[in-house]
Amino acid sequence: MEKTKPQISILVPVFNEEKTILKILKKLSDIRKRGYSFEIIVINDGSKDNTSKILSENSALIDKCINNETNFGKGYSVKKGLEISEGKYVIFQDGDLEYDPEDFIKFFKLLNKFEPDLIIGSRFIYAEYTRSHYFLNKIGNKIITFLFNIIYNTTFTDIYSCYACFKKELLNNQSLKTVGFEQQAEILCKIVKKGKKFYEVPINYNGRSHEEGKKIKFYHILPVIIQIFKGKFF
Repeated sequence: MEKTKPQISILVPVFNEEKTILKILKKLSDIRKRGYSFEIIVINDGSKDNTSKILSENSALIDKCINNETNFGKGYSVKKGLEISEGKYVIFQDGDLEYDPEDFIKFFKLLNKFEPDLIIGSRFIYAEYTRSHYFLNKIGNKIITFLFNIIYNTTFTDIYSCYACFKKELLNNQSLKTVGFEQQAEILCKIVKKGKKFYEVPINYNGRSHEEGKKIKFYHILPVIIQIFKGKFF
């Protein structure tokens, strides 16, 4: 009998996330036990800590695992995960646990009710909790969201949270040219240009400090802005 393809693929790119990766996998496993179906794809991007060991010891919680020998960056890992994903929809889950997988249930309900082309998780609409952001990071997010809305005629409140769910058929993985933090902008540009039904759901946020391992910096805003314009006009 042919194996039924999953409706949803959850991509988890990780790099040196020994403190959080097992918590994420256990949370996802708990959601599965409540009757939700999805595949879990972990992309280990050349981690140097105990992440690889933890993944190996808990392989039963993972459907597919890619191990990059070298750290190529999140964007490269996302592309590798997309290549082997089988779901109609794709969701991203960062390995740092700044975002709670429990919020995926809100996504699942929308998928069943409306069959949207894109859902973005927003930290700025009625979330139960949001840890205080770095001021410059929040300003940067507001700027890129504002520009995106003007250029693409949308009304999103938070395009650069790391929770986005989209129909895989709307994205040609081979066409992705970026591998840095600007890759999410490239993906959203392509989805919004092809899709018609877009939604946002409130999500909780427990952002890390730079001392705790936060990787994104304010200077990442420039390549994101460039990508937003390129996605529309080039």
